[in-house]
Amino acid sequence: MIVIMGIHIAPAQVDDFHQVLTDHPRYWGERDLRSLHLLAVVQEFGSTCLVARAEDGIRGYIFGFVTPEGTGYVHLIATRDDARGTGLGRRLYAAFAEAAERHGARQLKAITSIENTGSIAFHRSLDFDKEVVDDYNGPGRAMAVFRRDLPFNVSCS
Repeated sequence: MIVIMGIHIAPAQVDDFHQVLTDHPRYWGERDLRSLHLLAVVQEFGSTCLVARAEDGIRGYIFGFVTPEGTGYVHLIATRDDARGTGLGRRLYAAFAEAAERHGARQLKAITSIENTGSIAFHRSLDFDKEVVDDYNGPGRAMAVFRRDLPFNVSCS
């Protein structure tokens, strides 16, 4: 567990998963991404699915896993509306990278839609390389694919 400024980053529990879904608009606004939240990911890859807890609830989370080829794949990362701009997303990524490395990861990977300019800027600020891959998510569905090597040496301030 990592503790910074009253925020504890620790493995997600089933109750955390349900709380995140209950508070979904606080993390995702108008976008309904509940269908991307898979409880099986938390149950099967619990050590790389992390939540940032504070006295007032879950301020952010990152759900991911490590592939057999040694890639730490980030499936979802979100910060609550009142925690944006605080560096919490960077701290969550650093905690995930540390957990992924313990499981043999040598690189990180994430994807987002090519329209998600906020996510693209965030990942580029973390020194990810970006590639637009046509038909990545089906015919006519290009995605921005991010990759970077570990270790994760990025300032979390």
